[in-house]
Amino acid sequence: MKGKKNTRLFSRSTGRNLVTVLSTALLLLATATAVFAEDEASLNFKGGIGVIPVTGIASTGAINLNVVRGTAPGAPWRIGALDAQVSQDGHIKVAGRGLLLAAGNGIGTNAGQSVHASLFCGPAATATVHNSTLAGVALDAEGDFRIDDFLSPPPPTPCETPVLLIRNAGGLWFAAAIPAPEEERHER
Repeated sequence: MKGKKNTRLFSRSTGRNLVTVLSTALLLLATATAVFAEDEASLNFKGGIGVIPVTGIASTGAINLNVVRGTAPGAPWRIGALDAQVSQDGHIKVAGRGLLLAAGNGIGTNAGQSVHASLFCGPAATATVHNSTLAGVALDAEGDFRIDDFLSPPPPTPCETPVLLIRNAGGLWFAAAIPAPEEERHER
């Protein structure tokens, strides 16, 4: 009888330990899956392209403006660096450096501008726009800025064919973000 009690206690103890180990493993798997899904759903951009307002001249002599996702260009602007992340819940963080006028009498200045971010999701003809606060953030004297905001409305998951533009309060675009290479998307 004594041997059976020990066997029973051992079995109950082993069963509890097994349940604890399995519960912990499932919790870790669920957490890892959620983190992986969040990484897959987030958008990362590294690098930027300053706007060149004209793409060419048509055979009729008409000027072709560099309109992106229905957004008109500003004057020529250059940007030294741009890094942006958009999380699944629409939280956007953007760090830009050297966003300065690239032509005219104000060349090399920030022209007193404030900027916000606009994320476009979907094909060009039917893209939906998701903006950070439209009042934006002021460019400092060197053209540096930081945006830490939430997009409104939140973007869909996934955001197909994403285009991220840096725009002024008037809606003109000054710079476009370059999607991060695939290997850098999973390092963040």
